[in-house]
Amino acid sequence: MLSEDAPVIRICRMRPETDADIPLPCYMTPLSAGMDVYAAVAQDVEIMPGDIHLIPTGFAMAIPEGYEAQIRPRSGLAVRYGVGLVNSPGTIDADYRGEIQVAVINWGRRPYTIRRCDRIAQMVIHRVHRAEFDVVDVLDATLRDIGGFGHTGR
Repeated sequence: MLSEDAPVIRICRMRPETDADIPLPCYMTPLSAGMDVYAAVAQDVEIMPGDIHLIPTGFAMAIPEGYEAQIRPRSGLAVRYGVGLVNSPGTIDADYRGEIQVAVINWGRRPYTIRRCDRIAQMVIHRVHRAEFDVVDVLDATLRDIGGFGHTGR
């Protein structure tokens, strides 16, 4: 169930005459956080280990101001085949109107084939807060302070 303040996102097919069979992003269960995104490839795309391919989805959208869409990997593809996204999460800004494409990488040891209508990623919609910077000479101290990667020993 969507909340009353859920954003409405306008979406359109890029090639309706050839891609009407490609499902639009959709939630697979009532409590899913992400919508599945499908491959709109004309023919199979074989991704060799270590290779990256930009996979079209067949849709564009108008995200309302104050929101973004994040494109994330599907955990099943990652665990079973070593297939993920190069830039994860990928951000789609509210002012972008081009086709959504997914930068897929094969981290696995075997070739992986993406077929038409395969679920290749998931999309999560988030509210965005624009920040302002306040330039100061010194920052307040914290218990962690400047401790970086691995500073807790874990």
